[in-house]
Amino acid sequence: MNAKQALASLAIVGSTLSVTLMYAQQTNAQTSDPAPSTASAGAGASRDIVVNGHKIPASLLDMIAKSQTSGGAPDTPALRADIRDQLINLAVVADEAVRLGLDKQPDTAAQLEVQRQQVLVRAFQSNYIKSAQVDDAALHAQYDKMRGEMGANEYKAQHVLVKTEEEAKKIIADLDKGGDFDKIAAESSLDTGSKEGGGHLDWAAPGSYVKPFSDAMAGLKKGTYTKSPVQTQFGWHVIKLEDVRPLKAPDFEEVKENLRQQRVQADFGNVVRELRAKAKVEGL
Repeated sequence: MNAKQALASLAIVGSTLSVTLMYAQQTNAQTSDPAPSTASAGAGASRDIVVNGHKIPASLLDMIAKSQTSGGAPDTPALRADIRDQLINLAVVADEAVRLGLDKQPDTAAQLEVQRQQVLVRAFQSNYIKSAQVDDAALHAQYDKMRGEMGANEYKAQHVLVKTEEEAKKIIADLDKGGDFDKIAAESSLDTGSKEGGGHLDWAAPGSYVKPFSDAMAGLKKGTYTKSPVQTQFGWHVIKLEDVRPLKAPDFEEVKENLRQQRVQADFGNVVRELRAKAKVEGL
């Protein structure tokens, strides 16, 4: 389904939390830990850790454990002990970096600021999504508009994409002489997604294609190809209509949540643009 919507989204670089510090497992096993182990307490019984006077909250350990077990892996005492050890190692090495003044280096300070902003952006976006209210009537109106744009039929087409109009005209001339469309597409088409399959495309509504392509395709009779090259922003096409059938669109309830998510994303993009418009930006 082609919604034809300009969805605005904010690119957020980085994951929620990535614990990537490499450390010697054998050394950890052979030395005493600076904080009590949670392994004997059982999974889910995490508690705060204090390292060099800085608290690592139990909620952080719980969040990482939840992330690592979201795929179905068990939440075990051993897993939590491993996460705890990584957090401790992160803390002691970070403290040493600060002691050496590395946090004041321009590149490091800039990276820390970017990471701080990313966390705040994720929090702002999450809060916006939780509080966003989208009326079902508005979603239904959007669905009806999209449904109307899709049309009554869907089409099975085949095409060859080339760089110039002259190349497309030569292909049409070859087809007029009995040339094999599949072979020509496999040898000449610039569309890497379809050329190996002889230029065959999947069933799709006209709205799935750019307008010059869809208009030309919908104007063909089954089994015929365009007698003139069709130009789009991608190049020049020779299009053949293989088949047509009534379009069975999904019901509103099937796509309602997807529509809601798209609407919230679009609205969030508008919020970002409004904030940008109000901001005082210097140095550009």
